[in-house]
Amino acid sequence: MNIIRSGRLFEEAQKYIPGGVNSPVRAFKSVGGKPLFIKKGIGSKIYDVDGNEYVEYIGSWGPHLFGHNPPFIKKALLQAIENGTSFGAPTELEVKMAKLITEMVPSVEMVRMVNSGTEATMSAVRAARGYTKRDKFIKFEGCYHGHADHFLIKAGSGALTLGIPTSPGVTKANAADTLLADYNDIESVKKLVSANKGEIAAIIIEPIAGNMGVVAGSKEFLTELRVICNEEKIILIFDEVMTGFRVAKGGAQELLNIKPDLSTFGKIIGGGLPVGAFGGKKEIMEMIAPAGPVYQAGTLSGNPLAMAAGYAGLKYINDNPEIYKTLEEKSAYLEEGFRENLKEVNKNYALNRVGSMMCMFFTEKHVNDFQSAVTSDTGLYGKYFLEMLKRGIYLAPAQFEAVFVSTAHSTEDLDKTITAHLKALKAVLL
Repeated sequence: MNIIRSGRLFEEAQKYIPGGVNSPVRAFKSVGGKPLFIKKGIGSKIYDVDGNEYVEYIGSWGPHLFGHNPPFIKKALLQAIENGTSFGAPTELEVKMAKLITEMVPSVEMVRMVNSGTEATMSAVRAARGYTKRDKFIKFEGCYHGHADHFLIKAGSGALTLGIPTSPGVTKANAADTLLADYNDIESVKKLVSANKGEIAAIIIEPIAGNMGVVAGSKEFLTELRVICNEEKIILIFDEVMTGFRVAKGGAQELLNIKPDLSTFGKIIGGGLPVGAFGGKKEIMEMIAPAGPVYQAGTLSGNPLAMAAGYAGLKYINDNPEIYKTLEEKSAYLEEGFRENLKEVNKNYALNRVGSMMCMFFTEKHVNDFQSAVTSDTGLYGKYFLEMLKRGIYLAPAQFEAVFVSTAHSTEDLDKTITAHLKALKAVLL
């Protein structure tokens, strides 16, 4: 595999960009080696600047449900760009997009467009605080909600202690209002609620976590979470930036049949362009300026290019709900192939999948929370990643990320991946 140009570009990039990348995980630090610089993507494949082809399972970290550069999204973008790239003023497409989201996700009565998942989660928590007139909120260890200050917190001496900052630049004062609970552990939530009676504005959670690998919240756990929020008048926020419109037409909340008060979205609703959104109950959303006093703004929010791509994607999903059956069949086929390979190498590694999101952990423990996820051998994953890359399979360059299957992945792609998987396992284990 020739990666000379990628290597040279990385050397040059490090002179002008911190770490040579514009988002940390791209740097390949946790897997070793140097990042590949990508030139183009078509369907299930990407091509680097050296001309190497890869069957790819990142899909821009989730949004490419239909593979790279699908014709109907490309067409929508080309039509939109003829009229201009951004106006900083309302467009008809924003209204159509908002209406479609409210039709597809029953818990969402009103929605506000933003430019990223981080903006969406940050704004949802602010809305909850403004609505409840409370300051504190609960998040779960292992759930990632973007890089706003109050999200970059982890447990100190124990998961139930007040949070401490996990990044320089995040203040202790900011951390003080962030409470940490254990994923899939309702007792940890009850203890925090009891210790902070009447002070908690919101509980935010990824109902299917995608940033500690793929870890699903149990139906019992999430149902009880909904009950606690009802009883304590706490706003329940589902972070569906990753799962929204990917695991089902109505997201994880459709699979679980649980309605949050607020939801956050990203990824797929931009069709691959930068976008985010938050929405939910009308009485909460009407707290947002200019309807209410909670300030939130964005010059490029609802920009016509992202709206054109996102609307084309969501309309395609709405008109063709059978794509989820297709995605399930492809993903189940890949999972079964991986499981057979694990039997062949006599390993019982945790393999978690929900719909078209999957993760293999290099641990034989059952993975259902952050503590069990981090028992995975990340060094071994790094070796496995590089072995897969050598065989033309591009996975996430980090253990705690998902494999994303798209409708563009063919049986030939999946078979190639399964074959590479067995060879890579043998190379690193035997």
